[in-house]
Parts: sequence; C-alpha cells; structure tokens
Amino acid sequence: MSQDLDSFRTFELSRWRRVVDRYHLGWGDLTRQAGESLLDLVGVAAGTRLLDVATGPGYVASGASGRGGGVIGIDFSGPMVEKAKNLFPALDFREGDAEDLAFEDGTFDRVTMNFGILHLGDPERAVREAYRVLAPNGRFGFTAWASPEKTVGFSLLSDAVMEFGEPVDTPEGPDFYHYSSPEKCGSVLTAAGFAVTHTGELNLAWRLADIDELFPAYLHGTVRTGALLAGQDESARAKIEERVRETASQFKGVNGEIVIPMSAVVAWGEKH
Repeated sequence: MSQDLDSFRTFELSRWRRVVDRYHLGWGDLTRQAGESLLDLVGVAAGTRLLDVATGPGYVASGASGRGGGVIGIDFSGPMVEKAKNLFPALDFREGDAEDLAFEDGTFDRVTMNFGILHLGDPERAVREAYRVLAPNGRFGFTAWASPEKTVGFSLLSDAVMEFGEPVDTPEGPDFYHYSSPEKCGSVLTAAGFAVTHTGELNLAWRLADIDELFPAYLHGTVRTGALLAGQDESARAKIEERVRETASQFKGVNGEIVIPMSAVVAWGEKH
C-alpha cells in the first residue's frame, strides 16, 4: 500500500472509530433504505450465504438475516463492529479488511457493500476481492451516492462550505463522487471479472425529526465532511451552520420534520 493510501486508510479508520453512535442516529435510517433495495437486486433469500462488507452498524446484514440468509458482516472499525453486535446480537460480525478478505475462494453466494466503496483507499482491489470469495453464479452489489445535484443533503452543505469555509488539510483519497457515474460502476465490475453487470438509481429521502439534528449529523456523524467542518474556525463553522439551516428550511414539513432528497447509484455484477 502506498504512503498516500495508507494515510487515507488511517484517517478513515480513526474517524470511523469515533463517529459510530452519531452515524447511527443521523444517517442510519437513510442508508438502511438503500440496503434493502440492494438485497432485492442481488437476490438474497433463504439459504443464501452472504458476506456484508463495510457492514457499519449491521443494517444490511440484519436485513439479509431476516430473509433467511446466512450472514457474516465485516468492518475495519472495531467500535462499529461492537455497535452491530449490540444492535443485532444473534448475527456474526467481525473486524475485517475489504481489500484483503479473510475467506477462501468461492465461500459466498452474495457479497454486498452499502456505501462502503466511498471510504476505501483502493476500491478496485476490494471489488476484486469480492469477486474472489464468490462462488460461480454469485453476485456482488454495492451502492454509492449519486452526483451532487441529486444528493441535496450533500450539495447544500458543500455550497455553504464554499461560501464561508477554508480548505482543511486531510489525507487525500479517491474522489468521493467517482462512483456516482453508472458507467464507472459498470467498469469497475467488468474489470474485476464480472460477466454480467447492471446499474440503477435509488431515490431515497433523508428524514430528520427536527432541523436541529441536521448540522450535528454532518459534524459528528461523517468522516471527510466531519473533518472538514471540525477544521474550520468557530466563526466560519457558525456561518456554515446558519446557511445550512437556512437552505434546509425549505424541506421542513408541517410537523417540523426535515425531508431531504438523496439519490444513490446501485450496481451489481454476476460471476460466471
């Protein structure tokens, strides 16, 4: 692993060890929506042997288990694995590396990764590893956030940061929006050896009970975005928060709930 990729991995791991509970509270319901669709598309049913990579709090693993699948969930963050075990104590969660899976060739019928590809130093290697551990006719599926204009929850924040924020020095990783393109999703699957590939788009809704929950979800429940916000001085951060609240208020319902449109790209391939 190069020094740059090693630094990025260390940065990601450090943050994912700290944001566990705030991620679950702020982003869990949103990412769980995508996970259920992912399970539908790769075809998880009773008896399916599934590996959920970058399992986080275990949402996809739990959904697969509810369909009768035999599931193992892995994540490189020990505290995130503990969170998953606490939420779903009957399931098998382990620490593991998406880019170096500790399983024999052909072990699983399905492999899933729900938004994990955004947080890897070498995503292509992780896709090749997913291919390796799949049995013939197995399927691998992953999700990534769509382009900024379709992920309003990210664009309203980035607009505020561009207006009031300053650059923050963090380890450079792969482009966050690289897999927002269905073509690039298909290409990474084909390059790994998948014979049949598909892509689609999921129209999701980020629901928060109150606008007061929004900025803390960014600041304390994310990795790259959270580090960017934490690195601002107090004055800039306050201005960014004010602008975010102002922009997000257009998505407030009569009961005070905030409902923000968020789209995701979903891609899956089949191993022959």
